[in-house]
Amino acid sequence: MLFDDTYKTIKTTSEGIFRDKGSKFIGYAYPISSEAEVKNIIAKLRAEHGKARHFCWALRLSPDRSIFKLNDDGEPSGTAGRPILNTLLSADVTNILVVVVRYFGGTLLGVPGLINAYKIATVEALAVNEVIVKTVNDIYEIGFDYLEMNQIMRIIKDEQLAILNQEFDTKCVVKFEVRKSNLNAVLGKLEKVDGIEIKYLGTI
Repeated sequence: MLFDDTYKTIKTTSEGIFRDKGSKFIGYAYPISSEAEVKNIIAKLRAEHGKARHFCWALRLSPDRSIFKLNDDGEPSGTAGRPILNTLLSADVTNILVVVVRYFGGTLLGVPGLINAYKIATVEALAVNEVIVKTVNDIYEIGFDYLEMNQIMRIIKDEQLAILNQEFDTKCVVKFEVRKSNLNAVLGKLEKVDGIEIKYLGTI
């Protein structure tokens, strides 16, 4: 196999706390599937933590772990978002957002102190979560005539494909997901069916 078709992410949301010299750092970990979710999560945390000084975060996205973003939210550059992200890299998790909410305690922690605090708050949030392994799946849609239904459904059953949506009329459409490592075998079988249309819709 040329690529790894699994990735690690977290099962649920979780939080962890770290305190240093009166400052409180609350780490929140969220499983996410797109960057669009970040704005609402941050807005919700800002509403819940009206007196907090900073909302620093980092995210990793996509099964190949290639997308990442970070934000220091007013902390000195490299002292907040980067240690959060480095912790996610160490844990090898993706499709995850960690936000650390800081309440300032009146004493400056200095650069090493900040890096340590944001790192530990992230570690604490991840420690109480469950890391799960997911497979990288491609989503396809197939269109076929009603007469081919039995043949198509047999392939779907034999290959244990997860059906996401189906419409059966004179023209039938089935949307399904298939594990990437199994893709060629599945497409090979489907392509033997007469008059089938196969459309690739993306990867999850």
